[in-house]
Amino acid sequence: MSAMSLILKRLSQFTDFGPRLFWVLVFAFVVITTPVQSFAGNLKVQDIRVGVHASATRFVVELNDNVEPRIFGLPDPFRVVIDLPEVDFDLEEERIGDGAGQILKLRYGLFRPGTSRFVLDLKSPSKVTKKFVLKPSGGKPWRLVIDLEPTSRADFVVSMRPNAGDNPSPVTRVPVPSAPRQKIKPVVVVDAGHGGVDPGAIGVSGVYEKKIALDYAREVVRLLRVADKYEVIMTRDRDVFLPLRERVRVSRAAGADLFLSLHANTHPKRSTSGFSVYTLSDRASDKEAAALAALENKSDVIGGVNLGGYSDDVQNILIDFAQAKTNELSVEFARDILVEKVKNSASLLTRPWRSAGFAVLKAPDVPSVLVELGYISNPQEERLLLTGSHRRKLCAAIVNAVDAYFKTKQSAAL
Repeated sequence: MSAMSLILKRLSQFTDFGPRLFWVLVFAFVVITTPVQSFAGNLKVQDIRVGVHASATRFVVELNDNVEPRIFGLPDPFRVVIDLPEVDFDLEEERIGDGAGQILKLRYGLFRPGTSRFVLDLKSPSKVTKKFVLKPSGGKPWRLVIDLEPTSRADFVVSMRPNAGDNPSPVTRVPVPSAPRQKIKPVVVVDAGHGGVDPGAIGVSGVYEKKIALDYAREVVRLLRVADKYEVIMTRDRDVFLPLRERVRVSRAAGADLFLSLHANTHPKRSTSGFSVYTLSDRASDKEAAALAALENKSDVIGGVNLGGYSDDVQNILIDFAQAKTNELSVEFARDILVEKVKNSASLLTRPWRSAGFAVLKAPDVPSVLVELGYISNPQEERLLLTGSHRRKLCAAIVNAVDAYFKTKQSAAL
């Protein structure tokens, strides 16, 4: 007797309560035991193509099912944003950065739980002239087709604006426990840079900064939690886009005592390598630091976020400089402790402590540092950063620095 027959036989005992209850129970059993995939498979993007046809640039997305996209534009810089239900990007090779015709660059990824996003960076103002979905035929799957043609700035603003009442840039909210009035343990917030539709820098092998940042952030968090000395919070624990202002909100809402933002760097000179750490400054310590800060601060623009929707409070957080005492603590951790702990575990960049105007460091009441783990534009260092042994070694050094920092704070409080 099969398992299903046995279960139905057992269920038949309930016929004393009436046939209606019996079939309700059978239906409930089938719903509970049938895999979700039997009702609706996961939505997948199987291929992406960009082509130029006469005056139009055609963007084609191949999927395993039908979709209804939400499309809008954002100016200065000009971008077309295409939102889909959350999808798996089941691609043979990554296509981030590919562009042609009116599309300067292409970005895609998880924008927030439930929504995946394409961002098309445009060479000049362009509007959608055609949008349609082709049903599977001739061996081809479902295809979302979008045609773009050049237009004026004024027409772009009018024709590509979101529908009235529609919020084009919902913020992914990270659950944050309310900080107790008297914290038993110090609170450490670990931020994996970039994510989702914002890949960050791209290494010589094609690896994305967002992946390296998340891998290292998870290891730092694991080690901090094993020690059981801290309350540890991650700004993101998956490949999802998170606006800079939300990262700041998380650290402040958690009552963080230390904020670590992890990144990987690139440089036009492939020979450049080494670990470095940045603290906030209204004046960058050198031109390179200023350029890096400007690039990192564009993350919200890359993600297709309209920066005009900030509340006054968030605007103040993003534009005001850290309070003197907070910045003093940040510098103490970065320059005096972290660099010292890391030097035996990784090579250091010349002048490994630097300062720049990173938006993610601008919480006025949280000591904050931005860690550049190394240069993925350097082939040797990129390979090293991708090894588990180096990740564990470097993350252990970072955690040792956190321990040393809080020991210093405890001693000072005595």
